Amino acid sequence: MPSLKPIKKLVHKAKAIHERHRERHRPSGFGFALADSIEYLDAAQWDTVTQASSVYLSRPYLRVLESAGPENLRQRYALIFQGRAPVAAVSAQIVTINAAKLPKSKAAQKVTKPLERLEERMLVCGNLLSWGMHGVSFADGVNRAEAWPAVAEALYRLRRADRLFGDTDLVMLKDVPPEHTTGIESLKRFSYRELETEPNMVLQISPTWKNYDDYLASLTSSYRKTARKITKDVEAAGGRVEALTTDEIIRNGATIHDLYCQVHERQKLRLITLSPDFIPSLAATFGNDFRCNVIRKDDQTLGFVTTLKDGKTAVGYYIGFDSAANAEMPVYFRLLQAVIEDAIAMGCERLSLGRTALEPKARLGAKPEPMSVWIRHRIQAMNLVVRGLLQTVSHEEAPERNPFK
Repeated sequence: MPSLKPIKKLVHKAKAIHERHRERHRPSGFGFALADSIEYLDAAQWDTVTQASSVYLSRPYLRVLESAGPENLRQRYALIFQGRAPVAAVSAQIVTINAAKLPKSKAAQKVTKPLERLEERMLVCGNLLSWGMHGVSFADGVNRAEAWPAVAEALYRLRRADRLFGDTDLVMLKDVPPEHTTGIESLKRFSYRELETEPNMVLQISPTWKNYDDYLASLTSSYRKTARKITKDVEAAGGRVEALTTDEIIRNGATIHDLYCQVHERQKLRLITLSPDFIPSLAATFGNDFRCNVIRKDDQTLGFVTTLKDGKTAVGYYIGFDSAANAEMPVYFRLLQAVIEDAIAMGCERLSLGRTALEPKARLGAKPEPMSVWIRHRIQAMNLVVRGLLQTVSHEEAPERNPFK
């Protein structure tokens, strides 16, 4: 007599799929306030939920995104309530993706060529202009396992509310570190898929470092020699590092943007492009909490790097440099050193350097901190776009380096 186990297994699986479908289309029981601008939400309620979170969820930063963000990106927000109390805040972005800009294998190029004009809109819970948990903030004491389904519902509502601008079939929760994963497994019931990305490279700043020389003194002799050689090579080639004031950043906005574009245009994928006003707007908004260093030779600016203070963390933010100048002298490496100087001067406890160029950042003493994204797509025909997107977040192991004594 044939076994009934396979049949029972299929029945159980079908019931589970049906139940997940019902749950995705059932209200979570929370209340929601949706908005197209941070100005439309109650400021005190937003601040109550986000005050212990990142500067990237602060109203001043979000205003910069709205006024000087990329052209193909629009901000969306949600406050989640339990009764009358705000328990979570969601900052999201609608971005338009062109399939032609997505990386693809050589074998797939002929197949996908007819689809190069295809455009897809994606809802990102987080910030495409940063890295880290900048899409969701929970109030203190909130049960995360209960609140994450409410976040899923908020994203569903934002997507549905935006249909007048077109369909949005891709949803991504961006850059979730391990310390924020409590209860997040509940998103699997809503068809979200987790994918580990490249890690964020983080340098822990010793309280004994009062300046950059103290950092150098903490390195082993070989790494210290290499660091000093970078500085000497830049100086020998006629380069010098200068810190710009806020007014100087604003006046040099066009030059800074041009150097940014030189690096940006060499990237495999460019979902968004900064506007020329973005970095000057950050400088005007954050004052001493935003730094910009440039490398100049004679009257020519060869590169720049920015640092944004995020609580006790300094973020090595946007960077740009002339590739020809970088071949002549180590512009990029010297700019990374300038970020360390800024982080120490700002009194920060750690320096976040992002998830590109893992090797040189490891040589500075930075260690990898894992992050993941959660992705959901609605239409199977859009798997081309999803596969292209996932190629950009494939995980690479950071090299092991220990430059300290």
